[in-house]
Amino acid sequence: MATTNSIDSSEIAYERHGDGQPLICLHGGMAPRQYWQPVVPHFEEYAAVIPQRPGFGTCLDDPEETSAEDVLHREVQYVRSLVDAIDGDPILFGHSFGALTAVEAATEAAVDAVIAYEPAVLPEGYRQQANLADRMAKLLDEGEREEAVKRYVEQVLHPDGIDNLDGWLAEWPVWPGCVELAEEVVRMNRAVEQYQLPDTLDVTGPVLVLTGTNGPDFLRESARNVHKALPHSRLVEFDGVSHSGPGEAPERIAAEADAFLNR
Repeated sequence: MATTNSIDSSEIAYERHGDGQPLICLHGGMAPRQYWQPVVPHFEEYAAVIPQRPGFGTCLDDPEETSAEDVLHREVQYVRSLVDAIDGDPILFGHSFGALTAVEAATEAAVDAVIAYEPAVLPEGYRQQANLADRMAKLLDEGEREEAVKRYVEQVLHPDGIDNLDGWLAEWPVWPGCVELAEEVVRMNRAVEQYQLPDTLDVTGPVLVLTGTNGPDFLRESARNVHKALPHSRLVEFDGVSHSGPGEAPERIAAEADAFLNR
């Protein structure tokens, strides 16, 4: 795994796969960098750069001392540092919280384009009532780590319910790692609940905003809102795809992204 230095002299670890224009892949709150394994082969013309997000193994600061207000700023700063350190004009490809990070980082970082799958932005009315972080934190205080993370799975990944959730989670390779990272997921959710989408996002480059019909309705609404706030963006909705779109339908996502980037 290669490393580069951040603006505060801490190390940022990342993997690089292939050659070509850098494609920095930013995973969401529940998935470690292994989330991108099924996606990378569909972007063979690019050099996929997959960083280890702060709080997910390599922290830029003490995760126990990181406030909700600092979480998004912390992640945006490491992405901007990575952009500066990598040769070439990179593309940012973010999923969920990684998509929000990508869009915010692009307001100042010199990137060629942004691909954002369902940015973790809450519509205003929904945001004011959101309490997922509090519910998860309460379960963590009671020692119920798995139950805490299940609340996230139920609300964000499978809002329509899933038969035999415990059985599904037992077969999900990244589930043990997600449970270990429960505190980070709570901090991330607090940051999402506090984030207010501005009327205009000052991103000069083109942005492809993606969403799916089988994910949470509030994230589909948010994808449209993010699209409207961007000066140069395209919105694409995938029929039958959930919030886990890049990992669930990588070929379809990659084909749309490739067409957009080659326009």
